[in-house]
Amino acid sequence: MGEVVRIYTDGACKGNPGPGGWGALLRCGERERELCGGEPNTTNNRMELTAVIQALAVLKRPSTVEIYTDSQYVRNGITEWLAQWKRRGWRTAEGKPVKNLDLWQSLEHEASRHRIVWHWVRGHAGHDGNERADALANRGIAAGGDP
Repeated sequence: MGEVVRIYTDGACKGNPGPGGWGALLRCGERERELCGGEPNTTNNRMELTAVIQALAVLKRPSTVEIYTDSQYVRNGITEWLAQWKRRGWRTAEGKPVKNLDLWQSLEHEASRHRIVWHWVRGHAGHDGNERADALANRGIAAGGDP
């Protein structure tokens, strides 16, 4: 599957719900690509998920990917909870409908094309890739999230 693609993602929201943005930094060898976008009325969790989905969607062929996120929600959701939700008909352990179902299904689809290792990093702790993704998410709020 060639070189490893390292993806750093973040989501941000002013208010929750409120204007939100997402950002992703993709690195492969010496190459980098920045992505960002926003929505006028969303949640932080939706932006965290969107960042990963959008980053994976731009990969043209199956790849070996390392994803770095500061979202426990995204990392735990895809690595631990998703299979259980599906077994329960997209219901939580409490029997409630899974929130952000549309995005979880999109993420599952995009992730299925790649070999992915998921990493959690502490947000706002000086991690270069995470700091860049955070700046992109905030740029996304300014570009598309403000009404």
